[in-house]
Amino acid sequence: MNNFFKNIINNIKTITNPFISFSLSSTTGSLGSLSLPLRFNWSKDIFPSVISFFTSTDHKVIGKYYLAFGAFSAIIGMFFSFLIRLQLMHAVDVFAGNYQYYNVVVTFHGIMMIFMFVMPVLIGGFGNYLLPISIGAPDMAFPRLNNASFWFMPCSLIFMFFSLFFDQGAGTGWTMYPPLSASVYHPGLSVDFLILSLHLAGLSSLLGSINFIVTFINLRRVGWFDVSIYAWSIFITSILIVLAVPVLAAGLTMLLTDRNFGTSFFEPIAGGDPVLFQHLFWFFGHPEVYIIILPAFGIISDIVSCNSRKVTFGKVSMISAMGSIGVLGFIVWAHHMYTVGLDIDSRAFFTGATMIIAIPTGLKVFSWLSTLWGGVIEWTPSMLFVAGFILLFTLGGLTGIILSNASLDIRLHDTYYVVAHFHYVLSMGAVFAIFAAFYQYYPSLTGLDYNVGLAKLHFWFFLIGVNLVFFPMHFLGLLGLPRRIAEFPDMFAAWNWYSSLGSFITLFSVFIFIALVIFSFNSSNKKNYESISACGECGIVLGVIALFFSCVALKFLAN
Repeated sequence: MNNFFKNIINNIKTITNPFISFSLSSTTGSLGSLSLPLRFNWSKDIFPSVISFFTSTDHKVIGKYYLAFGAFSAIIGMFFSFLIRLQLMHAVDVFAGNYQYYNVVVTFHGIMMIFMFVMPVLIGGFGNYLLPISIGAPDMAFPRLNNASFWFMPCSLIFMFFSLFFDQGAGTGWTMYPPLSASVYHPGLSVDFLILSLHLAGLSSLLGSINFIVTFINLRRVGWFDVSIYAWSIFITSILIVLAVPVLAAGLTMLLTDRNFGTSFFEPIAGGDPVLFQHLFWFFGHPEVYIIILPAFGIISDIVSCNSRKVTFGKVSMISAMGSIGVLGFIVWAHHMYTVGLDIDSRAFFTGATMIIAIPTGLKVFSWLSTLWGGVIEWTPSMLFVAGFILLFTLGGLTGIILSNASLDIRLHDTYYVVAHFHYVLSMGAVFAIFAAFYQYYPSLTGLDYNVGLAKLHFWFFLIGVNLVFFPMHFLGLLGLPRRIAEFPDMFAAWNWYSSLGSFITLFSVFIFIALVIFSFNSSNKKNYESISACGECGIVLGVIALFFSCVALKFLAN
């Protein structure tokens, strides 16, 4: 036991470089005791560490900061999603009849997962760590700007939490459409703090993207097409951010002035147009989908090539496909707005343009399959998540083709069918890519090995859980259940129960992942670290827990 805690503490010291340099005394007690160094000096040992923590310009350190921040945000965002599913399970009235709180939780779940989890991890975390290495650069082009772009994110998160404590929070949905977000329906400071939070997150993204673009162009030591596909995906994504985020900032600023300074950009009584905000938001919002998924494409491409021991099939075509997706992403925003009264010609254009995006996306899927074909595939945990990504992202893309049709989308708009579609693309696309990258690069990031058995168990529980959460939503949407509604008729209860049961299984998979990370601190840097017994025992325990909750849920359904 003494060696277990000793290994954990030493490895945490190695990874995180904590403020206080503490040591483990092996001469006192069976569990040991923590003691400060004999020559401990606050001014020499504490203050330099604190200052270096806030002022570090090392791209690897900042990348780890982003990953840690994203992990923290993911836990909070998943907690919100669990509250949503618990409410919709109708086992307990989580919000005690006050469904403004339900809308607040839905809003914060969406913003937290998109702006505070997926973007910081895929772009800020792995981008900062891998891009300079893959292009042969010593660091980012603007190291201090890199540091500043990260520290805007915790400030953004703090302002987001501030909005929870004013006037029952901001229950506008992550899209923040007026007039719901106007001062008539949200008169307090909650929406204002949320707007300020998004401004800071957008500023962070802009600064980081400018840094990535300059680094890729000026510090690249190899040819344009000799760098990895992931480096290209970060470069293209950064261009999209620079073009799209200012439009969101403009829309949010107009909304802010409507709320506080008497302007009327979105006030119909004074000659404004609330649909204008939808145009501004989705001109950012749809490229935002590709801002999230393009880095995932790059990660998947590199992992497929590595684990199949083959050069990526059609590398130049893959890069061109990402560029085409980026360009087309800017001319299809109004397919989110078919119900606002677009004329028939506009609907026809956006339907056709949206369907065209399937061509470069399909090219990437077939290139991944061609790379795997004939390769010596190693079914590592990262490769399992890649396979899950390809399968489920393709399914989400197919439902996207259905929703691109204006005639069908008018029927399915704002139903759970749309929720299922974008979660298959994001929750099962971007998040599967994040886990694939974690298992691929964790030994390089930390110098530690993880339990392969637990990693594979995490994959199977997560795969089953998320599919059980989101696949029934297709049927709920086809039946006509609107999204963001806390109460519904009994005819929707069965599918909602199955979906909520999947959230329990997904939560168990997250516990497995946390256990895997904790156990990795005691791996003592041994290669091929795998504990089949631990995997089996964990599987049995989780299976019993899942069976128990299934029985409880069946009981509630029967009543």
